Amino acid sequence: MTTKKIVRLHRMLTAKPEKIYQAFLEPDAMARWLPPNGFTGKVHHMNAKVGGTYKMSFTNFTTGTTISFGGKYLELVPHERLRYTDIFDDPNLAGEIQVTVTLKKVSVGTELNIVQEGLPDVIPLEACYLGWQESLLNLARLVEPEIPD
Repeated sequence: MTTKKIVRLHRMLTAKPEKIYQAFLEPDAMARWLPPNGFTGKVHHMNAKVGGTYKMSFTNFTTGTTISFGGKYLELVPHERLRYTDIFDDPNLAGEIQVTVTLKKVSVGTELNIVQEGLPDVIPLEACYLGWQESLLNLARLVEPEIPD
């Protein structure tokens, strides 16, 4: 029996919700910010629409080991909310993870909330939090600078 493990993250970013939303749906952006430190990322396909699917992989830069996963977009409310699934290809990481991303415009930029539910038992919660912390720092580095053309 699998227990339902949940990760909850909250961040304030100085970027507009539109820019953060785009960073979740643009393949090159996702490959850049989502892999935690020590990993490279590749988006194999992304059909960012409700019912559409995506496929990604992270490669450990030290060992060369690759973890691949994909899922389906369940809800896309532009600049406000994304809900999608993550399913690992590795049978040892069985189960469907649901991720909900909520963006709220605030005076300083955007309030970002992420809830990740249904993590496989073999993945320690603290490892998920650490990975997300690193990913969200990378996200901030991508979306917060306002670079003119």
